[in-house]
Amino acid sequence: MTAVTQGPRKIVIIGGGIAGLCAAVYAAQAGYQVEVLDQHSAPGGLATSWSRGEYTFETCLHWLVGSNPKGTLHAQWQEVFDIDRLTFIQPEEYLRLESERSETLSIYSDVARLESELLKIAPEDRVEIRRFASAIRRLADFPLLEAGDTWSQRVSAFLRMALRLPLLIRWARISGEEYGRRFKHPLLRRFFTEGTSGRISVVAIVFMLAWMSRANAAYPIGGSKAIIWPIVERLTALGGRLRVGAKVEAILVENDAAVGVRLADGEIIKADWVISAADGHATIYDLLGSKYKDDAIDKLYGKGETFPSYLQVSLGIKRDLSNEPGHLTRVLDTPLMIDPQTWADAITFRNFHFDPTFAPRGKTAVTCFLPTYNFGYWVDLQRRDIARYEREKQRIAAAVVTILERRFSGVREQIEIFDVSTPASVVSFTRNWKGSMEGWLPTPRAGFGTRRQTLPGLSRFLMVGQWVQPGGGLPTGLMTARAAIQSVCKQDGLLFSPGRIHSDASVR
Repeated sequence: MTAVTQGPRKIVIIGGGIAGLCAAVYAAQAGYQVEVLDQHSAPGGLATSWSRGEYTFETCLHWLVGSNPKGTLHAQWQEVFDIDRLTFIQPEEYLRLESERSETLSIYSDVARLESELLKIAPEDRVEIRRFASAIRRLADFPLLEAGDTWSQRVSAFLRMALRLPLLIRWARISGEEYGRRFKHPLLRRFFTEGTSGRISVVAIVFMLAWMSRANAAYPIGGSKAIIWPIVERLTALGGRLRVGAKVEAILVENDAAVGVRLADGEIIKADWVISAADGHATIYDLLGSKYKDDAIDKLYGKGETFPSYLQVSLGIKRDLSNEPGHLTRVLDTPLMIDPQTWADAITFRNFHFDPTFAPRGKTAVTCFLPTYNFGYWVDLQRRDIARYEREKQRIAAAVVTILERRFSGVREQIEIFDVSTPASVVSFTRNWKGSMEGWLPTPRAGFGTRRQTLPGLSRFLMVGQWVQPGGGLPTGLMTARAAIQSVCKQDGLLFSPGRIHSDASVR
């Protein structure tokens, strides 16, 4: 039989964040015609930063799993962009907790130094400290299973780590709040219970420190844009197309198969496959009109726990803070009111002195991240009373500066730039459901397992990103994107070979 030559099949991807861009690169490598649609003026979603005067403020990246060439996920990142071109910084002291009574606790990246420090400052907790450090060491090389892994790959990984599985399961079943109660030292207890750390599975904290100890969770100079733009460049070089300012209004369906999308301006884009890297709730309930869901999906979006939304106060300071920790958590004697439903008794400052691209020499970009689940307050306030909305932003900024002034005397007069974003900013920028920063929380009950990338009754359609895999962050975008295109290639009878360009993909 003579092969029939057609034009390359087309994939439309909704959302130009990390998941959408990674999916686009994988698809282009497999020979698909790819078009990425993003509603905003620049790609990246919440993996972004912005400039104010001489300063740049980052909102996403704390570290990147895969920074070590021999570590987990490095090879996968290399499939979508040249990660080896990045310059990584691994701070010795990852985080310092301080009370307003000058009590301090340092969390070090190296597990040996971390253990030594904790034993010195909290000898009363030595048994649990040693148990915690042992878990970090033993899980440091535990593999991340991807949604697209074959059973043989999964079995191989499980066999290699069989002796550690009971340990993994044991730690995965405990929340940070539960685990923190085992410690007597107040700041050490606070490390595990503060904010969302108290609600997530404590194994997430173990893995974070395990990767850091292996130099596999370092910060890339330039922040998230240092990753996003090289992926965009790789996509463009492969012939893929990125369109910004293109808001999708509906996913088009014929005979229960996705066939394209309609934009807000009425433009229709046909495709052989549609992949949503957009907000999960908006995708299912708005773009598809609630037609492709079941009770399990309704239960997930009705009762599933999400990461909070957040306010971010960003400061450009005419001061060298290079002798200070990159992450500084201040435990407050008097809680700070974020909004009518949210009070914070600790806040964290990020001092970006380690990134020379964010501020001129001798100056520092500083951000303060303030989580809240009361996203509706800020969205409604912006919509109904913009003057009060601006006053509330000013109030938050002034309160944060006052707290910072108590730590760094004279800093108030050294602030050259300040900027405040709110959950309303997040919703406007990304349409994220509830303004959530990272989708589903990896609680002990929810776990880390990948949710369905398909929807019941709908073919030629897949979902990728933080609403598919709990835990959020850039790795979930990469892993779910890889799994999605692997599935597409399998269904279309194509070889999935990341990093290679298949010029013969149009021959069926």
